Amino acid sequence: MEQINPNHLGRANFKARTVKDIIAPAKSISNKVSVKTALDEMHARAIDSSPVIDQRGELLGTLSKNKMNRNVGGLGHDRKTEPVEAHIEKNNAYCFEDQTIAEAEQMMLNAKLGEVFVVSREKLLVGTINIEAIAQEGKKLGSRPNSESIRPPLTT
Repeated sequence: MEQINPNHLGRANFKARTVKDIIAPAKSISNKVSVKTALDEMHARAIDSSPVIDQRGELLGTLSKNKMNRNVGGLGHDRKTEPVEAHIEKNNAYCFEDQTIAEAEQMMLNAKLGEVFVVSREKLLVGTINIEAIAQEGKKLGSRPNSESIRPPLTT
């Protein structure tokens, strides 16, 4: 007897798929550069913040353009020689690449975040995942109820 696969598209169930299936690459800044170099790179990429990694690729935290401008300029430090190390925000949310998409989604909803970093179990930066990509994946796999199916019926 032929076994029937309920998922005729061959895609894994949304709850079983892992974060690495929908990851977006993340450009990062080295922890060894100066504040000026980091600000120039962020300006060139038109971003306000960036993940920071060490020479191994381990996620150390985030740099904020506003925070660096305020702290370095406000304290009279030289942007060309001031290292970024002192300006890294270290308490960043992240998920692991082998976690399920559903786990990452729940973590992001609980923390009220739209995007988080994705790291390996060794904490090496792999990329980012955002709530929009998760929603798109859910729609693509048909595992999310659409707004029509959750509305109560109209009464006349």
